Amino acid sequence: MSARLAACAALGVLCLLQLLCMVRAPAAWSPSAIDVSLQKGEALVLGQAELATPQAKARQLLLRRDGAGQWWLRNLSSARPLLLQGEDGELRAGSVAPRTGQQFQIGARRFAVLAASPREVTLADGAREWRFDGASLLRDGQLQPPCPEVHLLERAIARWNGVAPATLTLARALTFGGNLDCGNRIGLAQLAPGSAALARSGARLLLAANGGQQPRSPVLLSTGDGPAVELAQQESALAGVHAIVAGHTRLALAIVGQRIELRPSRQVALFAQPQATLAPQVNWRWQQRALWALPASPLWWLAGALCALLAARAALAWQRGPRPSAHGAASALLVVAGITGVLLQRAGTPPGAAISMLLAWGALWCWLLVPGRATLAGTAATLLLAAGLLAQLEMGLGAPESSWLRYFQKTAALLAFGLGAALQLRLHWRAAVPQSRVEWMLAALAACALGALLLQVLFGDETGVFDLQPVEFAKLALSAVSAHCIAVGMGWQTGAPRRRWLRLVAPALLFGALLALALIEVDDYSPLVLLMVWSTAMALAWSLAARQRGAVAAVLLLGCVALGAIAGLRGAGADGVAQWGFYADRFLVWLDPASHPHTGQQMLAGARAIAEGGWWGADQWLGLASLGQGAGSVLRIPAVQDDFAPSFFLNRHGLAAALALWGLQALLLCGLLQTAARALAASTAARDYRQAWRGRFHCFALCGGAAFLLGHFLLSWGTNLAIFPVMGQPMSFLSAGGSHLLFFICPLLALNAISAQTFEENSSCRSMSNMKY
Repeated sequence: MSARLAACAALGVLCLLQLLCMVRAPAAWSPSAIDVSLQKGEALVLGQAELATPQAKARQLLLRRDGAGQWWLRNLSSARPLLLQGEDGELRAGSVAPRTGQQFQIGARRFAVLAASPREVTLADGAREWRFDGASLLRDGQLQPPCPEVHLLERAIARWNGVAPATLTLARALTFGGNLDCGNRIGLAQLAPGSAALARSGARLLLAANGGQQPRSPVLLSTGDGPAVELAQQESALAGVHAIVAGHTRLALAIVGQRIELRPSRQVALFAQPQATLAPQVNWRWQQRALWALPASPLWWLAGALCALLAARAALAWQRGPRPSAHGAASALLVVAGITGVLLQRAGTPPGAAISMLLAWGALWCWLLVPGRATLAGTAATLLLAAGLLAQLEMGLGAPESSWLRYFQKTAALLAFGLGAALQLRLHWRAAVPQSRVEWMLAALAACALGALLLQVLFGDETGVFDLQPVEFAKLALSAVSAHCIAVGMGWQTGAPRRRWLRLVAPALLFGALLALALIEVDDYSPLVLLMVWSTAMALAWSLAARQRGAVAAVLLLGCVALGAIAGLRGAGADGVAQWGFYADRFLVWLDPASHPHTGQQMLAGARAIAEGGWWGADQWLGLASLGQGAGSVLRIPAVQDDFAPSFFLNRHGLAAALALWGLQALLLCGLLQTAARALAASTAARDYRQAWRGRFHCFALCGGAAFLLGHFLLSWGTNLAIFPVMGQPMSFLSAGGSHLLFFICPLLALNAISAQTFEENSSCRSMSNMKY
């Protein structure tokens, strides 16, 4: 009871700090609507200052009204594309659908459009003829050989597109640039690959220039009856357009008489006072940031009514005593509220940050106060989650734009859903599930993980697919399936089934899929390090459980070799590493970041932020004096909300607070291993092979989860403190990683709680049985 009281006191302090952060946040203003009034024949240049768009250029677009009163837009910055959303879908400003008879020039090459339709375009330059259907490029009727630098998967997709029906092909753009005609590329000497592209957009093919490529050459477009114009500078009519997207800012558009009304959302600049210096044709209508606002959405009121019913049920159950039914209703309430929060954020109408804070508080307190014995891992995880929410809230309130609060709001909503679902599992886990049913569940889990990884390879990139990270779900599946295989393998002599190869296939497939994804999709080696840490930890866990002293010594020796390799890399220096061909750039930036001002910026900025924080934080009061205040230049660190979240924490709260955070992370790992050791002890004392298998399964699943957490902690701290080269892995519990929280951390906490509860009940039953005899 004293441990739980201490945990409640610590959680109360962290919640109080979040509340102080919210109360002390200064008032912030942003434009709710931007009115631009132009007379016929008048034009106006708009940019970052006029549109309140942080990622726009100072001269981003030209807005013009012609003599007939029609509105036109031209993008003035080729490095910052504009997207126009209208009745025909999404169109990039400065792009065009090729028409028969048109001509365009890129560099020194001129192309004529011989035939064009929404599905296919035929081009010619006088020497050759190309036909492109949105998936495959034919040169003089033949497929081009694949480009030498493409991956094996891209070659397979190209082969599929060459033989598949048009309706089943996978979209691949035709690019211009480079010195080689290959694949879906038309080579143009002295121009970078991808200088221009012809690609599917909805139900049509669009030609667009890529201004970010260097060296750059404009795409000149002509129709034969007039001078050629640069494609990127081509005007677009605003008739039928209902929104403009500049960077991450969406500007809803409405034409009202002689003016255009723009309503910015998603990423909008914030101001300390409702005033700004603007052109006479531009007028802003201001709104104050509302931290306690309720969203004006029917979904909110429907979910509110359901939550009210669940809250009433929980209150009635609590009056009869703090029974599991009350906590079951509370966890169901958290699930509904979490789903509502996610849907509202996806719809662009999230609740105020204070409402999200209350939702997160409910999830944390319900998890901490659930009936039963409090576990060390569950308590440490609760405090780590509260500390991470505090850091994300400080980022959101201290940023000069509105988008930073979305990380805190998303984490709060996903935390409510994840912990609510975990509480439901914890409360309703009663009888032991048969081993055969568990095997089917694990097979389905492995199949879903493999399917999700395949979707990421086909339709996503290293950031995920459909705003999700399937690799986090695959880590969970790999830990669970491998734990089952080890548990069965250790019990082969005690009556368990002997279909060995069949049981070993699933983890091998998952491991191979994760390894392939790391090599194909990710441009750093962090997944390889994670898999290496996990493999080493699982080998050590098996060696200890099987009492194989030789294997234990071999694993420990391997760990010492890895530490020596890191020291050896430091001693090799940049000159020695430069001879490598495998991820050499990452090591060169790590060893000599000053010589790589662009790629080394992240490491240098993080080091400056950590040095500024010192022992007691940038304010010398462990961050207490700066709660809710501006975050300053530390937010300019690339990916500070994800990979470099520890740099923000060290800058804000200092090394002393980081030591406390390290202690909580160590307690979490020790708590998981403690529960795993109890499960292994229960399996050793079990009289039935099913109970023995169950204990070993829980043990190795928890060890696998702890190994992945250890890998995340090592990589993230090592990256931020320049111990390792920069690698893109979030800090568990601290970074704004939604998929990592939902698909890995919450299920791992649920497994830990269920394991502790199950084997505690079994121990009590055995004690009662011994007392009878």
